[in-house]
Amino acid sequence: MAERREELQGVDRRSVLAGTAGAAAAALFGGGASAAGATAGAAAAAAPAAAAGAAAFELAEVSLAELAAGMAAGRWSAERLVELYSERIAALDGATRALAELNPDAAAIAAERDRERRAGRLRGPLHGVPVVVKDNLDTGDRMKTCAGSLALAESAPPRDAFAVARLREAGAVLLGKTNLSEWANFRSTRSTSGWSGRGGQVRNPYALDRNPCGSSSGSGVAPSANLCAAAVGTETDGSVICPAAMNGVAGLKPTVGLVSRSGIVPISHTQDTAGPMGRTVEDLAILLAGMTGADPRDPATAVGGGRVESDYRRLFGARALAGARLGVARNFFGWHAEIDRQMESVLAALKELGAELVDPVEIPHKGEYDEAEWQVLLYEFKHDLNLYLSELPAHGQPRDLAGLIDFNRAHADREMPWFGQEIFEKSQEKGPLTEADYLQHLATCARLAREEGIVAALTAQRLDALVCPTMGPAYLIDWVNGDAYGGSVTSPPAVAGTPHLTVPAGFVHGLPWGLSLLGPAWSEAKLLAYGDAFERATRARRPPRLAVTLAFA
Repeated sequence: MAERREELQGVDRRSVLAGTAGAAAAALFGGGASAAGATAGAAAAAAPAAAAGAAAFELAEVSLAELAAGMAAGRWSAERLVELYSERIAALDGATRALAELNPDAAAIAAERDRERRAGRLRGPLHGVPVVVKDNLDTGDRMKTCAGSLALAESAPPRDAFAVARLREAGAVLLGKTNLSEWANFRSTRSTSGWSGRGGQVRNPYALDRNPCGSSSGSGVAPSANLCAAAVGTETDGSVICPAAMNGVAGLKPTVGLVSRSGIVPISHTQDTAGPMGRTVEDLAILLAGMTGADPRDPATAVGGGRVESDYRRLFGARALAGARLGVARNFFGWHAEIDRQMESVLAALKELGAELVDPVEIPHKGEYDEAEWQVLLYEFKHDLNLYLSELPAHGQPRDLAGLIDFNRAHADREMPWFGQEIFEKSQEKGPLTEADYLQHLATCARLAREEGIVAALTAQRLDALVCPTMGPAYLIDWVNGDAYGGSVTSPPAVAGTPHLTVPAGFVHGLPWGLSLLGPAWSEAKLLAYGDAFERATRARRPPRLAVTLAFA
């Protein structure tokens, strides 16, 4: 485990910057004649052993509530949970590469939570539970916060992101950082989701040659492959929802402002949020309660703080969907013919559970604000990232976007072996947030996505939520051409700032797909209750087998 932990600390920055292109492939992908060959070979070699050990894992598919009950009954200690998950990671993560770094202090933190338990001090349902967070959430500890980039290989923020601090206060044990699409997939229009200079290529546990989607790739894969109890991802547009759906787990993008954005490597203050990811909807509800709260460093939480709930399970129950008016957003079908076919059975299940379906319903302005959103993100990325980088303690890292661009050019063999940084360059060209062009695009997004979009679709028919397939099944990893992304329903709630829940709903040739539930702002408790009722009735999730390819699924 010590050797694996050392590997997971990320590639040493000095060796990365001093080596050759061949050494880069070896460092990032495990050796071999080429980066592609090395990654494919490592995944293929790791998969049979991974599959053989998966079924026997003691914590396989154990929920957060079951872990809490097991610790209360003395079946496990927090320290034992850390040990079991660490062993699991050592055995399987060579295949998935979901983890960027393990927390060297996890065992000590777990031991302290165990001492608190023995003393009768319980912090709540997350007490002693090992969770992982994405490598763009600051941790004020011995781990680094790199956003997957070698440019931040030595970056050590002075304090936790607010959401991380809240999780620690709730008793969670921070097990490690998850690998991600570098810079949260906002560097190149031809990127491959799940790839980062720091951690290499994350792989889908249902078929290792398939993409895990991003940018919270590792945060989707880790709970799916039972490498952790649950995970935290972040989303600007699709980065929680897509990897949740493609990796067979549940994921929630909360209302913007419910979870603080402070201490998170930013893209857009208009759309960014952290969100929980886990094997069950109840796991999301428990994790969300541990993450939320008013944060003086994030003014958006001044509104969201008053909406925080102590227990997002309060509406749970077998009859949670009884009387719920759900609009079937047919203009967001069509990702895959087989998914559309299975979706009719899903709708029948929702009706059986008591939901009233309004079918069809259209979410207005589909695709009409894509360009406006793109321009807003380009403006805000430069502004927000420059501020974030300028406030970091100096450890030799770039201090602004221009410096990052220069770093990547100087180390292109390591940072840009497959795709470039044209998004960085386009963002760098933008001016301040006072420009009329930015303000006009921002207003367009608010009008078309929120007032005339999600809000209009919900209010016109007095709907509690909208439902549709999240997206299609996972596509093949392709470093040459980039993602074969076929579309999704992530943009309307992402641009509107409203909540979006995805729940496992079925499989296409062994690859999972998700059901999306979209609601008005601050409706997380209701959406989670709907998702929980659907999940318990259908039991659609099946754990992955870490097959090398679908031929072996």
